[in-house]
Amino acid sequence: MSLEPVSQDPVSQDPVSEERVGADDAASEDYGDGSDGEDGAPARGRGNRQAVLEREGEVAADFLETLLDIADLDGDIDLDIDGDRAAVAIVDSDEGRVPRRLVGPNGKVLEALQELTRLAVQSATGERSRLMLDIAGHRAERRAALVEQAKVAIAECRESGEPVDLDPMTAFERKVVHDEVLAAGLVSESSGVEPRRYVVVHPAAS
Repeated sequence: MSLEPVSQDPVSQDPVSEERVGADDAASEDYGDGSDGEDGAPARGRGNRQAVLEREGEVAADFLETLLDIADLDGDIDLDIDGDRAAVAIVDSDEGRVPRRLVGPNGKVLEALQELTRLAVQSATGERSRLMLDIAGHRAERRAALVEQAKVAIAECRESGEPVDLDPMTAFERKVVHDEVLAAGLVSESSGVEPRRYVVVHPAAS
């Protein structure tokens, strides 16, 4: 059976700056796969969507457990639902720690494993998956660090009244920053071309 390629985040394909409030990451990262209901809930119903996400998590867990067994690596699988996507994590087990090489430099191995897991889910369900994979708490730790970076940029922007550029980030990282900026009542946008795409924090619109 031929597989339809997993959709790439639109932010990696558009070299121009998007509309403010992080339209590229806030919208496409969370609601870019056909969602059109309130808070990203698909029109077909929240209950059904919940079941779909639970099924995605189960398929992903089976795939990752098999992968760990084949490679003779330690690790347990935790499943959750984060907003409108399945969240799967490989965590340390009683038998041993998850090898940090599964994260890789700058999380590149983690990103590759996430794409493989999404393909496995797509093969089993016939639908594209946007699940998020974390390994050994890498994304959780990175999210906390990004929130602190965003807070510093927000404070600087408020004090100076000028836009503040952050360092280049992945789509996941930009999404975290966009959410924090939005919650603070300021405006943000992504600019630049992958892999040097970055977030710009602007003063609140008057």
